[in-house]
Amino acid sequence: MSQPRLWPVDRPDVSPLPISPRLRGQLVYFMTSPGSAGVPQLQENDYWIACGDVVKWLDEGVFYLVSPLDSANATEVELTEEQESLFTWLDKHGIQHVRLEE
Repeated sequence: MSQPRLWPVDRPDVSPLPISPRLRGQLVYFMTSPGSAGVPQLQENDYWIACGDVVKWLDEGVFYLVSPLDSANATEVELTEEQESLFTWLDKHGIQHVRLEE
């Protein structure tokens, strides 16, 4: 099995980012909800991660997870080094639209 990579759809001049299988499974935590303002129609394995969210997570060093069993409460989760590297890559290159390829 090859290593998953994120291809920057909106910045084809930027090299893809190799990620771990663990981070691959976490991408859904960071994606902007389909149908939100400014989010285009996405293909399968595409993710839109809003630049405003990326900047906020980098500034705060945390993100918030909402449990499907208790949507009224969110848990603060400290960024891992790999998550921070992903957000730094997105922010540095102005990327919001990525495609996962394995």
